[in-house]
Amino acid sequence: MSGGRQDGGKKKVTVIIPNYNGLSFMEPCFKALEQQVCQDFKVLVVDNGSTDGSVEWLKEQGIPTLFLETNTGFSGAVNRGIQAADTPYVILLNNDTEADPCYIRELLRIMERSPRIFSASSKMIQLYDRERMDDAGDMYSLLGWAYQRGVGQPSSGYQKPCRVFAACAGAGIYRREVFEKIGYFDEMHFAYLEDIDVGYRARIAGYDNVYCPTAIVYHVGSGTSGSKYNSFKVRLAARNNVYLNYKNMPLAQLALNALPIGVGIAVKYGFFKKLGFEKDYVQGVKEGFSTAGKCRRVPFRWKNFFHYVQIQGELIWGTFLYVWEFAKRHLRGISGNCR
Repeated sequence: MSGGRQDGGKKKVTVIIPNYNGLSFMEPCFKALEQQVCQDFKVLVVDNGSTDGSVEWLKEQGIPTLFLETNTGFSGAVNRGIQAADTPYVILLNNDTEADPCYIRELLRIMERSPRIFSASSKMIQLYDRERMDDAGDMYSLLGWAYQRGVGQPSSGYQKPCRVFAACAGAGIYRREVFEKIGYFDEMHFAYLEDIDVGYRARIAGYDNVYCPTAIVYHVGSGTSGSKYNSFKVRLAARNNVYLNYKNMPLAQLALNALPIGVGIAVKYGFFKKLGFEKDYVQGVKEGFSTAGKCRRVPFRWKNFFHYVQIQGELIWGTFLYVWEFAKRHLRGISGNCR
């Protein structure tokens, strides 16, 4: 058993793997972790009440695991893991991934460049088509659309580190102490857009989220939900989109962006109508508006005013980048994922 799985000794990072009925992905995921050139890490699985034999397998393997009785969603699972960790950094890693041997080493290197870095997103490449990108950091736009930077583009690109709006929590690293300042993953989200939300809060507080091109991980994608689009995913993502804007934008910024956000909702409705998910999308939007008042809004503070200005600029840039990458994908006949 790899040293990375042991609890003894002081480590720099805890690799937290949320699992819900993901037994089929476990062995290749852990094999890749055992082959890491940097073993300065611990592993902690958080099992969300699996019924597929995952619980028995994890116990047989002696892998440190928090066993939850019910499915608390991605947000609930990773929060339990982060709160149980005692290392300066935490890596959140989907079970349907296979990490390159230098993955952990490179994430630690980029985090240690500056204490103002809250998170770093890895270079995620499609496992079954390694010529194609899956994610080079998550972005957000004026239209209220979150999207995977680089999805569907050639994996030979995206070689330079840069700032992104948020790290993809499927294979990203986080500075653990910052969660105490900005809050943990919002469990009202359950799943989807929770990583954009926590990255947004970090940006408001003045922290950076960056992309690390040398930390490579291969990703199956939709390993738990089962498909790119389904009723559950469409409804939750639509609801969480409403939460995301309501919680993080001051009223003045909401008013400023109301028109493009409205356009974004209309365009998405048309998109999902073509796929037969328009009722799920409308249900999610309605649920978002009716329950947003239960969300904890980020209080506006004048000391963060310049950060809001920067964020607004990033939303504008994110819109242009989405259009550019969308055009490139469709010239190649490749679809992307706008959440």
